[in-house]
Amino acid sequence: MQRQSQLLPQHLVRGISPTRSCFSLVVSLITLALATSVADATPPRPPDQEIACEILVAGGGLAGAASAYESLLAGRTVCITDITDWVGGQISSQGTSALDERPTQRQQLFYPRGYLEFRESIRRKYGRLNPGQCWVSESCFMPYDGHKLLFDQLERAAKRGKGTLKWYPNTVIKELDIAPTQEGKQIQSAIAIQIKPAPGQPPVNAESLSQILEDAYRYENSTRFHKSIVRFVPMTGDRNSRNATSVAQPAQWYVIDATETGELIGLADIPYRLGVDPRSPLEPSSSSATGNPYCTQGFTYTFAMQATEEAQQHVKPPFYDRYAPYYSYELERLADFNLVYTYRRIWSANYQKTLPSNPRQYPINPGDISMQNWTWGNDYRPGTAQDNLIYTQQQLQSTGQLEPGGWMGGLRTETLQAGEEHAIGFFYWLVQGTTDSQLGDGVKQPNPNHRYLSGLDSPMGTANGLSKYPYIREGRRIIGRPGWGHPDGFTVWEIDISRTDYSSEFYRMNLLPEDYRRLWESLSGLQTLEAIAQKPNLDERPSRSRSTIFPDSVGIAHYAIDFHPCMTLSPPEAPGNTELEGERRGAGTAYPFQIPLRALIPQRIDNLLIAGKSIATSHIAAAAYRVHSFEWSAGVAAGVTADFSLKKGILPYQLVDNLPRREAQLEELQTRLVDSGNPIAFPNTSIFNNTWEDWR
Repeated sequence: MQRQSQLLPQHLVRGISPTRSCFSLVVSLITLALATSVADATPPRPPDQEIACEILVAGGGLAGAASAYESLLAGRTVCITDITDWVGGQISSQGTSALDERPTQRQQLFYPRGYLEFRESIRRKYGRLNPGQCWVSESCFMPYDGHKLLFDQLERAAKRGKGTLKWYPNTVIKELDIAPTQEGKQIQSAIAIQIKPAPGQPPVNAESLSQILEDAYRYENSTRFHKSIVRFVPMTGDRNSRNATSVAQPAQWYVIDATETGELIGLADIPYRLGVDPRSPLEPSSSSATGNPYCTQGFTYTFAMQATEEAQQHVKPPFYDRYAPYYSYELERLADFNLVYTYRRIWSANYQKTLPSNPRQYPINPGDISMQNWTWGNDYRPGTAQDNLIYTQQQLQSTGQLEPGGWMGGLRTETLQAGEEHAIGFFYWLVQGTTDSQLGDGVKQPNPNHRYLSGLDSPMGTANGLSKYPYIREGRRIIGRPGWGHPDGFTVWEIDISRTDYSSEFYRMNLLPEDYRRLWESLSGLQTLEAIAQKPNLDERPSRSRSTIFPDSVGIAHYAIDFHPCMTLSPPEAPGNTELEGERRGAGTAYPFQIPLRALIPQRIDNLLIAGKSIATSHIAAAAYRVHSFEWSAGVAAGVTADFSLKKGILPYQLVDNLPRREAQLEELQTRLVDSGNPIAFPNTSIFNNTWEDWR
């Protein structure tokens, strides 16, 4: 089971430059982007390939894989692109191969069919569901196995459904051809760039993402890469006759944005939100009265480390002193290396049928492998205009990325590089560090009997040992279309899912009386009309005993509202820096919740669907709508909706444009989801059922 790995060598940090001033970083990036936007405005040559699809899925993470899985079972020709060479996102290329699940949902195994199939494949592969005997989850496993098991599952789905899978690894979408139609606008084609090592050059994963990102988005071949320009187009004529129907087709194909940061959303420049939403009766716990687009949740480069019998020699990274003031166990109850190590242990070399009830007492044996994903460790949490990772619409404009051919991925490369250094430094802190930024001196002790796993055959599959792509907790989030109850565009808000007690002093003091009254009315459930008519006293207690029930639900999820807040100052690792005040206020438990179809449908473009973390949720709601089973469920909804729309000759927004009146075709779509083993509501869900307290 174990693979050959390396100690943390000098070459691990080679090519990572010292810190430059924030001003020079911004100036150099803007200069580069503006210089390339004109040169790259059109492909330097005709596309090398033209590939026809019925469904194009941009992003091969869990949401993208789930979209493809259902589409393949429906017999569709599906093209999938991903910037890495692995499918699975969180479970593979992002290294977070520890399934985040809530106890009640897990006990009832109330998940979509494809997610259940993947869980069972883990059990078959290892002979057990939790080969790492971690305590954060009931299933922790190797990232490279996450990719292999999921890719095999997609191939089986294609065979069972007689669909066609076209997989494009190391491929990014560069341009979209968007044209007006009788209904609105549609994506007519997409230009992508696929990179492969140039002759005599090392594999793509020999370098970090920050080193290759900008190169990957340029058309020209480079000393590193040979590039193929791929034009994706819809299938027409007899190529999709097997799936054709007698109805007219308002869309020839569907494009699904399942990227980790909402790349196509940014590239197409459709309405979206980024970061903190302004405080309102719908988002009453917001940390900002006006909003903050630069404060998204922290991102994490994960890595794996292995316990050894003998103490190892560890080389201090040259940048370690820059990041050391940040690292911490965070809380006194967590200040235990054993606890942190076994938290996300992905391989247990000496598996034991029974373990102590206290994780502090879990044994660590030589050969055990742990994946690290720690808030005050390898989380990197920028939150200002000088260092935010995901560019805002204004920043995209100023850097030329919204010009024809100017798209470069929409990320700040210097912040990616800092996140990589930060993660490598955290390993050194774990094994050699003696400081703790939150708990002070005398808490952290060295733990040298561990080695850093790097190399192309390591659990992360990269030369530097970091995940191929960072774990992204929050990206661009679309604003859905205006409609009934949502005049400014559909959004799932904090109050739709949270169990928070809104009668506390903060809400009375920080919401205007009329806004507090609106909050009370919104939480009144079946008594809403009565609450509006009676104008209740503001001293009465607003409460809700369940989440919002959406008539257009197409999926389910359940997780706590879990924050990894941005930091107040730039850079995040600055000595004495703190989390942005108020960001954790909205954190806490949530009721089981639904995924409404309206949250997947963007404005302006009719044949684009959104899957994964970029659906129409608020900043606080997004903190719960981001875990593994949710991504899968959202991907299912997008894939099934795309197939259904092609078969019925209907555009997705037409399934919900008459709500709250009944929508016969929407109900048909929902019936298909349920009948195929993809639940859209939790057991006993009803507006008349308020007994949701048992769902922990």
